[in-house]
Amino acid sequence: MSSTDNLPLARILSRPVLIAAAAIALASALAWAWLAARGMAGGDAAAMAGMADMPGMAGPEPFSTGYLLPAFAMWALMMVAMMLPSAAPMILLHARIDRGTAAQRTRNGALFVLCYLAVWTAFSALAALAQAALIWAGLLSSASLALGSRSLTAIVLLAAAVWQLTAAKAACLEQCQSPLQFVMRFWQPGAAGAVRLGVTHGLFCLGCCWSLMLLLFVGGVMNLAWVAFLAAIVFAEKLAPPAWHVSRWLAAGLTVAACAVLIA
Repeated sequence: MSSTDNLPLARILSRPVLIAAAAIALASALAWAWLAARGMAGGDAAAMAGMADMPGMAGPEPFSTGYLLPAFAMWALMMVAMMLPSAAPMILLHARIDRGTAAQRTRNGALFVLCYLAVWTAFSALAALAQAALIWAGLLSSASLALGSRSLTAIVLLAAAVWQLTAAKAACLEQCQSPLQFVMRFWQPGAAGAVRLGVTHGLFCLGCCWSLMLLLFVGGVMNLAWVAFLAAIVFAEKLAPPAWHVSRWLAAGLTVAACAVLIA
């Protein structure tokens, strides 16, 4: 085989930005496909837990390994599907400005993404534990994975609304909305710099969006339409111009929703 036969592949491998974009698209598509398949099937964790709602049937205990592991996997893949697209501008900017050989840039980009997702994976573990605790306390339907108490639902909605208006939320959102500003502030070269940058961006992203992720308990964790709606909100909030004040409008909407739940 001549060297010219490998030319197209060599060109692709020499473009980390193209590789990063393709990887983001593929990972997001696979995660959404998994969620869609599990949503139509009722979800692994939800299906097992739902047996507890059937007369004469007993599902696994919420704090058992048989329940927590599928729940954790469900949350982790949900975070990939929901958060990776909104982080794409930052990931692609990192791939564009990184220096070194093509292999080094690809490695650094992969480290950046993996460390970013590691933060959300840690959140997924806490979310799975919270899900188990709510089911154990009788506050969350084991079948739909949605809150059954109107008052608790209103509290979650109001808490999310309040967080939208805090200075901490604004500071985190600013870093997520301005990839260039974030990179100029925190950039360090090499693999260690990519790890630090990925973790830092993940923490800012978590600070920006954790309250919105808790809203999954309001509409149902395995409600695919609700998951997609929240993902669209996160995407719009991060990519919309700051002058649009998406966070304030969202806070107002959440407050109205909380009042509507209480009145109903």
